[in-house]
Amino acid sequence: MAIIEIEGLAKSYRIYQKQEGLLAAVRGLFHRSYRDVQALRGIDLSVESGEFVAFLGPNGAGKTTTLKLLSGVITPTSGTARVMGHLPWRRENAYRRRFALVMGQKNQLWWDLPAQESFRLHQQIYCIEPAEFDRRRDELVDLLGVQTLLRQPVRELSLGERMKMELIAALLHSPEVLFLDEPTIGLDVIAQHNIQSFLRHYQQVRKMTVLLTSHYMKDVAALCRRVVIIAHGRIIYDGSLSGIVDRFSGHKIITLIFPGNTVPHGLGQFGEVLEEQGPKVKLRVDRGGIAQALSAILDRHTIEDVSVEDPPLEEVIAEAFSIAAEDLSDGAPEDDVPSPLAGQG
Repeated sequence: MAIIEIEGLAKSYRIYQKQEGLLAAVRGLFHRSYRDVQALRGIDLSVESGEFVAFLGPNGAGKTTTLKLLSGVITPTSGTARVMGHLPWRRENAYRRRFALVMGQKNQLWWDLPAQESFRLHQQIYCIEPAEFDRRRDELVDLLGVQTLLRQPVRELSLGERMKMELIAALLHSPEVLFLDEPTIGLDVIAQHNIQSFLRHYQQVRKMTVLLTSHYMKDVAALCRRVVIIAHGRIIYDGSLSGIVDRFSGHKIITLIFPGNTVPHGLGQFGEVLEEQGPKVKLRVDRGGIAQALSAILDRHTIEDVSVEDPPLEEVIAEAFSIAAEDLSDGAPEDDVPSPLAGQG
């Protein structure tokens, strides 16, 4: 059963074009020039109950705009969306109590107060019974290991500690749908791993529906089976994580280890040499030519070890973005290209 249904959702912004110079600035007081920017261009999307979906795209692609629309922060130019049967931009209280939005670059906690005080405020806002509030708070605090930080002002916490508190605040009312916008942005490797582990465990236990945007592919690989890629306000891919490689990557990486510390010459004829260190060499080879390249290398050289792998996910995603940009430049006028300022994501 679909818990999020999007049909033809579009959002455009009117952007003021400020001209350079004093005279132009004075003229702009009376005659302003604008241009319309399409942040979303009529997307269709359906998310089933309990799915953990990655929503990926470059800056300005429309990711944050979509989350803001689904959470009712802004209204669309056209199209419609239903989340748990609600029209988000009606901002009904019944809907607000059933979802949560966490933005890695925005704070919902009071900066100068301990996090536990903000939690109490959330209890009152969402009308959570005291006993139930205590149970949920204690469970989340225990899972995230922040018992000793509850009385510390939020401004004194590290970025990773603040994000843990943000997640607790967002989950206190047990939302059925969670929108996560860059939850691990700026975090170190350990903090990222801790947040990933918590989200994976909590989502599996609660069967919560999660829509995640992130520029960290480790987040995606650790948490999501389904990936939706958006570029220039359009969805260009919707499928499995493994399917992205098949769709957007035309090559594989061959790693060769030769005996001794020397590397034979002429390996570049079999593919692009990406790395050459001691006895190890990495080659980028077209997918269709893997068998032929390996056969030729084995015929000519002695090899101690060999492996064939897909390219890194970050590289494949970047290639998908590049393909989308080329398609847009071929078919759409430049004025329609969304700006990072327009969609804020």
